[in-house]
Amino acid sequence: MAMASALMLGGMMPGAVMAQQAAWPGKPIRLIVPFPAGSFTDTVARVVSERLTKSLGQPVVVENKAGANGLIGATEVARSAPDGYTVMVTNSSSVTINPQVYKKGGYKPKDFAPVTLILEAPFILVTNPDWAQKHGVNTVQDLARYAAQQPGKISYGSAGPGNIAHLSFAMLNNRAKIQTTHIPYKSAAQAQMAVISGELDTAFDTWSALPQIKAGKLKPIAVSGVKRMAQLPDVPTVEEAGYKPFDATFWIGLLAPAGTPPQIVQKLYSSMQGILEDEKARAALSQQGEVVMIDPARFAKRVEQEEASWGAVIQKEGITLD
Repeated sequence: MAMASALMLGGMMPGAVMAQQAAWPGKPIRLIVPFPAGSFTDTVARVVSERLTKSLGQPVVVENKAGANGLIGATEVARSAPDGYTVMVTNSSSVTINPQVYKKGGYKPKDFAPVTLILEAPFILVTNPDWAQKHGVNTVQDLARYAAQQPGKISYGSAGPGNIAHLSFAMLNNRAKIQTTHIPYKSAAQAQMAVISGELDTAFDTWSALPQIKAGKLKPIAVSGVKRMAQLPDVPTVEEAGYKPFDATFWIGLLAPAGTPPQIVQKLYSSMQGILEDEKARAALSQQGEVVMIDPARFAKRVEQEEASWGAVIQKEGITLD
């Protein structure tokens, strides 16, 4: 009798699990951001949190778990229960680059279930205007010329070793066959201020540089994508300057722990699709980059491809952080 009861219970388990998944979400959801409050990624996450809260009918609460270029927060998500109650908004560095430069890190890309890409943006190669005028640096070719004359003298910054902005400049060094000096900061915002103040010469910056460019505090000389930015139509791509191939595009995406049920992943993706019809949310995101919602399968393929492409840069540069 006991065995029969157990078999009946076992037979009911799949149905019970499906019912539980169908009822998801039944409680608040944690939205982990592996970067500080006020950061580029956090700004996007706040928009996502508001939208998902409305769509799913449960609070989606942002938790900032900053440190080690996103490693700390992403590791927590990778180790969380795959039940849909812990998800993450993060950038491409933490997913495709960190596992390759932190050999003792706590996760691999396969430890996540990609939900959707949210936005993508090229970097803007900016310089300090006074420095650029002093040394005649108005283009990438000018920067390469000066770097060739003064190996290692040009300083550039990023949000930390192994950050995608760091690797983008390392890739430029490779393409242009120049030597420059990397100065790591705790955040992209700090690196940006260092260029404005003249503490740094140059950096690959995010779209947050646009107001500073408009104000004349930063000078743009190139963008890192394969096409020009609509906001900076007169600024050429690095490829146009003759350094091919060159595509360093930064993205922000929504991911869950690997093993999260497909029904939940799909429901999250469907809920995110609402941003495309939400003028307020879309306008807020458009200040950070180009809104690009792609489905889980396409996002997973994008992660796989970028893991390989950045891996080639990391291997060539011999970058390791532990």
